[in-house]
Amino acid sequence: MSTNKTKSILLKTAKYLAITFVVIIGLLFLTPIIFADKIKEQIKKTANEKLTAELNYSDVSVSFFQHFPSLTLTLSDLSLNGSAPYKNEKFITAKEVSFGIDVASLVFSKEVKIDQIYLSDSFINVKVNPKGEANYNVYKSSSQAATSKDTSETALKLERIEILNSKIIYDDQSTKVHFDAFGFNYLGKGDLNKAVFDLYSKAKIEKLNIAYEGEPYLMNKKIDADLITKVNVNSLSFFFQQNNLKINQLLVDFKGKFDFLKDGYNMDFVIKSDNSDLYDVFTAFPPKYITWLSKTELKGNTNLLLTLKGDYIASQKIAPDLNLDIKIDNGFVNYNKSAFPVSNLNLDIKTKVPSLNPDLVMVDAQNLSLNINKDYLKSKFNIKGVNTPDINADFKAKIDLEKLTKALGIPDIVLKGSLAGDLKANGIFDQKNKLFPVTKGILDLENGYLKTPYYPNPITNITIKSKIENQKGTFDDLKVSLKPTQFTFEGKPVFVEADLSNFNDLAYDIKAKGELDVNKIYKVFSQKGLDLDGFIKADLVLKGKQSDAEKGNYSKLYNKGTLELRNIGVASEYLPKKFIIKEGIFKINQDKMSFNNFLAAYGESDFKLNGYLQNVFNYVTTKTGVLRGSFKVTSRYINVDEFMSSTPANTSVTQTKTETTAPQTEAKQTGVIIIPANLNLQFVANAQKVNFDKLNLQNAVGNLSMNKGKLTMQNTGFNLIGCNVSMNATYQALTLQKANFEYAVKASDFDIKRAYNEIEVFRKMASAAEKAQGIVSVDYQLKGRLNGNMDPVYPSLTGGGTLSVKDVKVRGLKMFNAVSKQTNTESIKNPDVSKVDIKTTIKNNIMTVERFKFKFAGFRPRIEGTTSLDGKLNLKMRLGLPPFGIFGIPLTVTGTQNNPKVKVGRKSEDLEETKDTE
Repeated sequence: MSTNKTKSILLKTAKYLAITFVVIIGLLFLTPIIFADKIKEQIKKTANEKLTAELNYSDVSVSFFQHFPSLTLTLSDLSLNGSAPYKNEKFITAKEVSFGIDVASLVFSKEVKIDQIYLSDSFINVKVNPKGEANYNVYKSSSQAATSKDTSETALKLERIEILNSKIIYDDQSTKVHFDAFGFNYLGKGDLNKAVFDLYSKAKIEKLNIAYEGEPYLMNKKIDADLITKVNVNSLSFFFQQNNLKINQLLVDFKGKFDFLKDGYNMDFVIKSDNSDLYDVFTAFPPKYITWLSKTELKGNTNLLLTLKGDYIASQKIAPDLNLDIKIDNGFVNYNKSAFPVSNLNLDIKTKVPSLNPDLVMVDAQNLSLNINKDYLKSKFNIKGVNTPDINADFKAKIDLEKLTKALGIPDIVLKGSLAGDLKANGIFDQKNKLFPVTKGILDLENGYLKTPYYPNPITNITIKSKIENQKGTFDDLKVSLKPTQFTFEGKPVFVEADLSNFNDLAYDIKAKGELDVNKIYKVFSQKGLDLDGFIKADLVLKGKQSDAEKGNYSKLYNKGTLELRNIGVASEYLPKKFIIKEGIFKINQDKMSFNNFLAAYGESDFKLNGYLQNVFNYVTTKTGVLRGSFKVTSRYINVDEFMSSTPANTSVTQTKTETTAPQTEAKQTGVIIIPANLNLQFVANAQKVNFDKLNLQNAVGNLSMNKGKLTMQNTGFNLIGCNVSMNATYQALTLQKANFEYAVKASDFDIKRAYNEIEVFRKMASAAEKAQGIVSVDYQLKGRLNGNMDPVYPSLTGGGTLSVKDVKVRGLKMFNAVSKQTNTESIKNPDVSKVDIKTTIKNNIMTVERFKFKFAGFRPRIEGTTSLDGKLNLKMRLGLPPFGIFGIPLTVTGTQNNPKVKVGRKSEDLEETKDTE
């Protein structure tokens, strides 16, 4: 073949290829333009038919070049809202969302088939509320979509999903699981249009954070995953067939299934990592361990297995079973190049948490052992349950604690000393049924040293020699010996020796001597919510049996010594403030702890006490021990209001949105005064001044006792507004917000005008006395219930008594004004009453006034009837006319104290009783 002919063929071929290429390029440009309108028309139509949520975007484009060679429809700046109840919040936002389109469906079919989806720079925000309602249910089910009459539609025939450089936040308040994924890249392939399909996935996450119940579990972890998942669209279930995960350097195999239920989830997960390096395991731990890991040489073979199986339905409190197995063989730990590394670290622990219930937890540690040179620690234990645990434990150790803490790199604490232990325990610990594991062993510490970050100076010279023995598995066979125990703190030594046996009837032999600064001790063992301070100096010998102390067999006890207290702050759950013992020396003799001129304070109140306490040791060491005592108390000032329990009421405040919303405070009840049930104390009290609910009492005296949670006051007297008052009372709290009381009071000849001006409670209960003057005496008995503000609950009140009035002038009283107006009798407006006894009884919120008569200005009124404690009136009145009251006008007084209605006649309607619901 000639050269010219060859050139000609090549030129023709090149020409046709060029034409073909130009046509193809032209088609690539023209096809999207030709079909653009058809595609764009169906976007919103598809959104309306397929989505239940609001979809928005800024622009639409169609191109072959976005994800060549696929023809792609791209929505720019897309935002898709969530499903109910999150319809007004964004579910997905993305810089670009592209849909790959089957070109053949454009040309030959009425429907446009979408087989690929691409998301770039997206934010997927998944939310589930506490009821289990989620925001991702945006895709209409087939039954919903079928209501569309138009057969022409856009079909999802997905075969590929790709997500680039995106962020996911998953916040599930029903399971309390939260995770964030940043730099998320995902590629998923499969025929997603089928009801059941296999999804092949590759995922990479630059940074993953996982938290459960607010506690971080994984932080800043890098994830590389290769997954095969079988998806069932009809039942919305996922079956994870083959899943290889890499969390930082830890390889994890993940299998299982996950089904969406109507109101929760069904889970069956198996997550395991076999034959991993211990160092790789720690790379998956939270950040604080990563800091530790950077300074630590770590070796060892590790096996991890976690399973989670069952339903999680928050509304029914149903939760899956959790199992966690951890095994470490031949571990080696050396923090910061310590001279004494930990070797032969072996750990084999199996943990079961049925229904995620901590009370049912089972921990089986078949081996926990390590060596530091010839030193060793070897332990195994099995624990079932939390409330009444079944314990089987074996602990042996001979180890230098300083070497151990340095090799493990335990932060923020310096611990030294030689620990020797050999302890075995097997059985149930049940305080209620007096069961204790069969136990035998010793635990000794020599040359101990402890320093914490809470206080600059350490506790030194710690020596503990302890022995524990129990052969029968009961409280009465338990024996504990501490001989000796000593330590030095702030240069002051403390010595304790103790023999304790029979914890059913505790036999004790204790010697204690030394000085303690309680405030500094508290700082060393700081604990949130605990508040202690002050100074204690002790020189005590305590020997005896609990039963002898309880029964008063004091001749069988040998308790002697002194206990000096200064500025001890005693915090109690019953009192909102701290009770301060300023100074006092207890002299202990047998079971009696006596003291002279003991000074104490509580808030603004001051106390000087003389007397004794009994059964102190039993009270302190048991929950049932009753503290007995007798005191003479003198005080310059007592503010009773400060003793109120500060419990907030369970009330809610509805906020209304305004342009400037003012801060709203939640309504609170202060709570009733609580009298602890395990006190039996007698007080003879004398206080110069007592403040109680804005009442100022002078020279208060009386006998007060507290026994079994009940407060009793006998022959108590005080002076109020110049009037001598005597009363007897009982009081008992039922809950933090409820108390019962009984009260009897006698007050002779007090001035009404002064009472109205100076006593707020009198103004509230006797508002009619505003314009009255004169002398009144009271003899009244009342019982009922108090609420959380220590106010009486009116329907609960029952009682009665007599109110005697003498030389009383009433001016401008609305009821007499109304009577005057109705009877056209001017002189009845302002009656002057010489002497009258008014007898009343109270029940079901109604005060019944017995018939009483009085006379003034020639008139002889007679009054009887009922009034309600909230001010309603139903009184019958006969106005006897001068000269002798033989003739009279019958009247009824109804309405309220502030707005009385007077009518001539005898007919009236009874007031409605309000019975106490409790």
